[in-house]
Amino acid sequence: MNLSSLRRAQRAPAPASPPAPANPKQRDAFFDNAKYLAIVLVAMGHSWEPLRNGSRAASALYMFVYAFHMPAFILISGYFSRNFDLRPDRLKRLLTGVVVPYVIFETVYSLLKGWAGGDLSYPVSLLDPWYLTWFLIALFVWRVTTPVWRMVRHPVPVALAIAALASCSPDIGDDLDLQRVLQFLPFFVAGLHMRPEHFSMVRRREVRLLALPVVAAALVFAYWAVPRMNAGWFYHRDSAQELGAPWWSGMVMTFALFGCSMALTACFFAWVPGRTMWFTALGAGTLYGYLLHGLLIKGSHFAGWYEPAWLHTPAGAIAVTVIAAVVVTALCSPLVRRMLRFAMEPRMEWAFRSASAAGGAAKVVAGSGSGAGAAVPSPRALVSGVSGVSGAAATAPRASEPRASVPSQVTRPSS
Repeated sequence: MNLSSLRRAQRAPAPASPPAPANPKQRDAFFDNAKYLAIVLVAMGHSWEPLRNGSRAASALYMFVYAFHMPAFILISGYFSRNFDLRPDRLKRLLTGVVVPYVIFETVYSLLKGWAGGDLSYPVSLLDPWYLTWFLIALFVWRVTTPVWRMVRHPVPVALAIAALASCSPDIGDDLDLQRVLQFLPFFVAGLHMRPEHFSMVRRREVRLLALPVVAAALVFAYWAVPRMNAGWFYHRDSAQELGAPWWSGMVMTFALFGCSMALTACFFAWVPGRTMWFTALGAGTLYGYLLHGLLIKGSHFAGWYEPAWLHTPAGAIAVTVIAAVVVTALCSPLVRRMLRFAMEPRMEWAFRSASAAGGAAKVVAGSGSGAGAAVPSPRALVSGVSGVSGAAATAPRASEPRASVPSQVTRPSS
């Protein structure tokens, strides 16, 4: 190399260093806060159930909370399922994060009912979810059908039509709790098609102010409706005929409750804080709180803890509410997550083919699509708060270009 070439090389700008990859575990505080607050409401609602007899106020609060706590939870689940497809690695996470916990906890709940309930002959049936485990099997069905709902032209109206037909079809039966799977389906589908700007919209100041009279009116209506309305409508687990109503009322109630639940869910999101709070980190453990608190709730029923008369006074109801909130908070803690990760988030590498084989299959699937594959959150993210990450597949660089890594971009809205 001569002197002039050396000088030109020294003047040439150095190639840019590749950008640092984004942190794949970056989280959005709003969604962690929303999931934690929703699971606290779930636990409170379950703790109020034995207190409803003889207390119109407790029954009204019960109906009010049941109108939106699970719809809000399911809508968030749908939002973080937006990019789900049938790639092998995603199916693996679906199996280990949803199916395996379902099998474990459906067995545990069935054994609890048989042993503590005094019926040792009660069977363990994976086809008939008992108590809380219906959500896991429903989540599995919803996630597997996500590509269909991404393809349908009018997904929410179609899902509402399916839910309405299910509500007047008593022959569906209890297998896999299909009534709940179908009747809660519109909330999941609505979440699938929500965008970050939707969450930003409901958090505006004017929406927060509007939420106050809406919630007040809902509470007044719930108090009025207690002696006039069957709370079973909010469970979405029975047909209209099974609730003692004419078949056509199932269709009417499906649309009425969907509108009511979406309005109250919007009010709930409007007041969820978007900044990091003391409980934000607990949003990552909501699956633990959801499945474990049910064991304590049912155990307290079997043990007769609700029998003391003072619990059925206003002071007793407040005490039960506080205890439920504290217990479910503890069950979402990192300590509990570390202790029970083997059941909730098992790796199970022994049950699947090697990563290289799965990766090859994934490339084939990705190559058959549009050329851009977006990574999605694991199934555990839907109920335990793992952040969703998406990335764009880069085209192969030319030989003359330096290779640069393409960082994943976090898709969480600032909601």
